[in-house]
Amino acid sequence: MDMHDALMTFVTESRDLLQIMERELLASEQSASDPDTIGRLFRVAHTIKGSAGMFGLDHLVGFTHAVESLLHQVREGTLSLNAENVDLLLASADHISALIDLAELEAGPPSEELVRCGDALRVRLASATSPKTVLGGHGTSVVEMTSETETDTPSGQSAVSDSWHISLRFSRDVLKNGMDPLGFLRYLQRLGRIASIATVTTDLPRAQEMNPEECYLGFEIALDSTATQAEIESVFSFIRDSCRLRILPPRARLAEYLDQLGEIDEAERLGQILVRCGALTSAGLSEALRLQVSMAEVLLAEVSSDTSSQDLRKPLGQIVVDEGLVQPEVVEAALAAQKRARERKATEAASLRVNAAKLDALIEVIGELVIASAGANLLAREKGSSVLQESNASVARLVEEVRNGALQLRMVQIGDTFQRFQRVVRDLSKELGKDIELVLEGAETELDKTVVEQITDPLTHLVRNAIDHGIEQPEVRIANGKPSHGRLTLAARHDAGAILIDVGDDGAGLDLSRIRKKAEERGLIAPGQQMSDAELPKLIFEPGFSTANSVTNLSGRGVGMDVVRRNIESLRGEVKIETQLNQGTIISLRLPLTLAIIDGFLVSVGDAQYVVPLDMVAECREFTDQDADLAKTQNCLNLRGAVLPCVHLRDYFGRRESPARRQNVVVARSGNRKAGLVVDHLMGQFQTVIKPLSPVFGAIPGVSGSTILGSGKVALILDVPGLIQHAAERESFYLSHQKRISLQ
Repeated sequence: MDMHDALMTFVTESRDLLQIMERELLASEQSASDPDTIGRLFRVAHTIKGSAGMFGLDHLVGFTHAVESLLHQVREGTLSLNAENVDLLLASADHISALIDLAELEAGPPSEELVRCGDALRVRLASATSPKTVLGGHGTSVVEMTSETETDTPSGQSAVSDSWHISLRFSRDVLKNGMDPLGFLRYLQRLGRIASIATVTTDLPRAQEMNPEECYLGFEIALDSTATQAEIESVFSFIRDSCRLRILPPRARLAEYLDQLGEIDEAERLGQILVRCGALTSAGLSEALRLQVSMAEVLLAEVSSDTSSQDLRKPLGQIVVDEGLVQPEVVEAALAAQKRARERKATEAASLRVNAAKLDALIEVIGELVIASAGANLLAREKGSSVLQESNASVARLVEEVRNGALQLRMVQIGDTFQRFQRVVRDLSKELGKDIELVLEGAETELDKTVVEQITDPLTHLVRNAIDHGIEQPEVRIANGKPSHGRLTLAARHDAGAILIDVGDDGAGLDLSRIRKKAEERGLIAPGQQMSDAELPKLIFEPGFSTANSVTNLSGRGVGMDVVRRNIESLRGEVKIETQLNQGTIISLRLPLTLAIIDGFLVSVGDAQYVVPLDMVAECREFTDQDADLAKTQNCLNLRGAVLPCVHLRDYFGRRESPARRQNVVVARSGNRKAGLVVDHLMGQFQTVIKPLSPVFGAIPGVSGSTILGSGKVALILDVPGLIQHAAERESFYLSHQKRISLQ
């Protein structure tokens, strides 16, 4: 991997980390943050800072270090993650994101505006992390100090101290071996300053029982030093087997150990992890392992011989804590790091990050394979060879499996997209003075990554519109008998080969009479023109249409809803509105699961062939003489006693060939609406590789794309929602009051 590829990997991973940071910060506003949440936030900043340093992104390193300092104090408990600090951290995350965008472009140092923004945030971060001051007598400034109690104990419990704590117990034979205990203490001073020393005499016998050649003393020592634990332990290397030595780190070193444990990404044994972070030395690990084995052997002698010593071994983490070798919090952090590493390793074994461009290229190749397979199938039928047809059927089945597998690779859960709106709702709610709860449903629903990317902007506009216009101010809601806080729902679900996304609110709803008045003023409808309650709300999608009393920086100019509809329809989707005055509004988006390859139903009209998306085909039936008479006079069909508007594709596309002797009807559906498409021949199911139309032909009504058949001919993919809408508009009786006709 060259530096450019490595930088792009850093950019991608940093954006993922920032999403985690934003999600955790927003969640902390809903409930109290636990230590794990604070730890994750700190590791995000620490990881980005460390990775940015590898690429010489000094501006990013410096700013992220300031964020890291604030999170460090939050983790230490000297700062709280209150609303003010959450706002500051969210703004800092946005600035980090902007710096990462700059790094992706490899455009050099940040602009003056970006530098000013970063400097302003640094001032706020420094202010948040600096010691708070209060005014003392006569206006003097007094710094608030936090008192901390030392809890240094020989048993190795957690010590709150700025010094190394050394618990030393010499063996009784140390003098006989020619060693001077005080000599080791004097040598210890070369590593730093002995802040305090206490002599432990608990093992001292009565005077008449004392042996002058034996040592009965122990020492508890506080050492101020920048040395490592291994360097301190090396002072006693000559008598390591003739003493009991316990070394506990100062507060700063303890925090350093915890930081390093947060970065461990290899699933090692617990002892190796503790040694790697510096909390335990190799000698200390060897001692703990010896104790583990000896304890197991003692227990083995007391139980049946069927039990192995391995089954009786005490957990190593418990031993190092009981023996005072490592603080409990360090062991807990090491166990958590070990668990994360194992989970990460299992996840990495099950998933692989793939460049989206490579995946798109694979889909393109598979699309060509589908077309080639269809061509081979056509040749097999023309040759009339049963063996060749059977062989081709097997190939076609495998191609379909490969196609489905490749498309599944591009499927992503919509939950990540939904989560982004937590921040949007939070910020806009505060700006407008509203209290709004965002509810997410169906976050696990999957759809094509390309679709996800193209619906983000329409969803953003719908969410902003619901917050600004839909949900009322708290005092208005209370006056209307509603709770003061509003509710905004984003929901997704699968339905008949498509995905339905609902953006709903419990706000004021759409005022249909006001919409009608505005539409008449703008000449969109004639005064007094009859329109159903289902059709009136659709007028808000007209360009420039708005019923807002005032223009805000969010909305009110009538720009956006028409873009929403246009973007959704460009994805072969449709938009539906359900509203009730003072109860709320639900805007539903119906979208295809994928934009690359679909299962289609091939039909023909004369020499032309068309594809109907298979998930929109409800049924097929013969076009009878009675149907022909009714369609000619009423533009509809009798579908088991129900009115079915119909479209003659021959007339719609201006085909001049004479109709076939026996025609057929394809009953197509979109949502809860249906229409009959009158065609000549039904040619069966067909794997359709979607090819976009040239911009010259992009505005053809009733057509959403094209495909290449196995014969090399081009077939148009029908826009079923558009055709159904066309059929409905031709049926005035169908549009008004859904009248039932007499079919005698």
